[in-house]
Amino acid sequence: MEKKNVFAQIHEMETQVESFKDELGTMKQAVKELMEDNQRLLTENERLRKILKREAQVEVAAAAKPEPFNVLSEPAKKNEEASDMVGEGYDNLARLYHEGFHICNVYYGHLRTEGDCLFCLSFLNK
Repeated sequence: MEKKNVFAQIHEMETQVESFKDELGTMKQAVKELMEDNQRLLTENERLRKILKREAQVEVAAAAKPEPFNVLSEPAKKNEEASDMVGEGYDNLARLYHEGFHICNVYYGHLRTEGDCLFCLSFLNK
């Protein structure tokens, strides 16, 4: 009778060990996902700090540079403003691309993780 009892206890322990193993595997997967998210956020944070630092340097340089006196006629000023708006939009898209975001219609706004995107580059070269 005791032999059956010992075997029952061993079987119960085996079941518990298997459930612990399954729980450990689930926890390992959760830790792995958290570590990947943490690394992605650290990388993005570092990139954003560089961008912020660069933007701050540009603002300081712009504040130190006096605005030139411009004596263009009204129609010439309007044409210059229109061309600046087109150039400004292009510059903004180029800046977004260099900050690591897609500007193509396929992945617009998504973070670029694998280097250059041919769609974005072809859009910039238009």
